[in-house]
Amino acid sequence: MINETIIKLALNTSNVGLENKYSHKVSLKNTLCGDKITLEIMAKGNRINSMKYETESCVYCEASASLLSQKIKYLNVKDLKNDFAKLKKISKQKKIKIPRKYSDFGKLLNSDNLNRFKCIFLPFDALIKALKL
Repeated sequence: MINETIIKLALNTSNVGLENKYSHKVSLKNTLCGDKITLEIMAKGNRINSMKYETESCVYCEASASLLSQKIKYLNVKDLKNDFAKLKKISKQKKIKIPRKYSDFGKLLNSDNLNRFKCIFLPFDALIKALKL
C-alpha cells in the first residue's frame, strides 16, 4: 500500500516540465513496468545546477524524481555513479542504512518498497545515462 509520505513527495511538482534548456537530456523506460522518464539537466563541470523532468510513471518513480530533482544541486557529479551503486546495494539488504547525504531517500528506500526499487531507481539510472557516467 502506498503511504502518505510517498504521495506527498510525488505531489511536489516544482521541477516538473521540460523547458528545452539543458546541457544533458535523456529519456529512459523501465522495461519491467513501462515507467518512462525524460530528464533535462543543466550541468557545468562537476556541478549540477538544475534538473527538470517529465514522467509517465507510477507514484514511486514520480516521488523519486521529485526528490532527486530537489537534492541534485547538492550532489557532486564525480561521486554520483559510486553513490548510486551504493544505494542500489543497500536496497538489497533488509536493514537499510542510507548515507547521510541521501537520508531523505529513506522515505522511499525501505523494506516495504522492495518490489518497487526498479521504479524508484529509474530517475537515478536516467541521470547516470544523461551524464554518461
